[in-house]
Amino acid sequence: MDYTDKMLKYKENCIKKNEELLRNGVFVMDTGNVYIDEDVEIGEDSVIYPNVHILKGSKIGKNVTILPNSFISNSIIGDGTTIDSSKITDSEVGENSVVGPMSHLRNHTKIIGDARIGNFVEFKNSSFGRGSKCAHLTYIGDSDVGEKVNFGCGVVTVNYDGKNKFRTTIGDGAFIGSNVNLIAPVKVGKNALLAAGSTIDHDVADGDMGIARSRQENKAGFGDKYKNK
Repeated sequence: MDYTDKMLKYKENCIKKNEELLRNGVFVMDTGNVYIDEDVEIGEDSVIYPNVHILKGSKIGKNVTILPNSFISNSIIGDGTTIDSSKITDSEVGENSVVGPMSHLRNHTKIIGDARIGNFVEFKNSSFGRGSKCAHLTYIGDSDVGEKVNFGCGVVTVNYDGKNKFRTTIGDGAFIGSNVNLIAPVKVGKNALLAAGSTIDHDVADGDMGIARSRQENKAGFGDKYKNK
């Protein structure tokens, strides 16, 4: 069997799978443009949009919405969750969460539930507590994040020194300001606050604020002088 025959056979199997799902209460919008492996399980009342790939080992709950251009492999998606144009591999997303658009979850990431993972966010080998939010432009790697933690824009867990990987731990209720670097190994306590623009390389205790940035200095008239030189 040549490559073309294999692809035609795969397409045929996918259509059969999609038609089976339709009979079992899953709304597959375009049976000819959704690619689901035979062993995938999907709960009733879930909605699968066109150009979605769900590969072997995956289990999708009830009332899940998977929007176009999503790729899911060997992962579990909980009931009531929405996946928007995102890639999820070897990971788990708990119930009533929103992921995407353009998020990437990989390497045994576990989103506990009721979470918000926004656009251009990457998780790697991390856990993310119930009700926590990470809205945009953030990397969370090798981290254990508690419940109801809020991440601002542009946060990075600096987990790799070129030779070894280190973990970051963040307690329940912490607030991580925008453009914060967390240099692992480091621990941030419960209800701690990290000021925007900080590079944190020491532990921050429960309820404390961590701030690590130089003070601003304004030079009078220098802007005009520079532009007019």
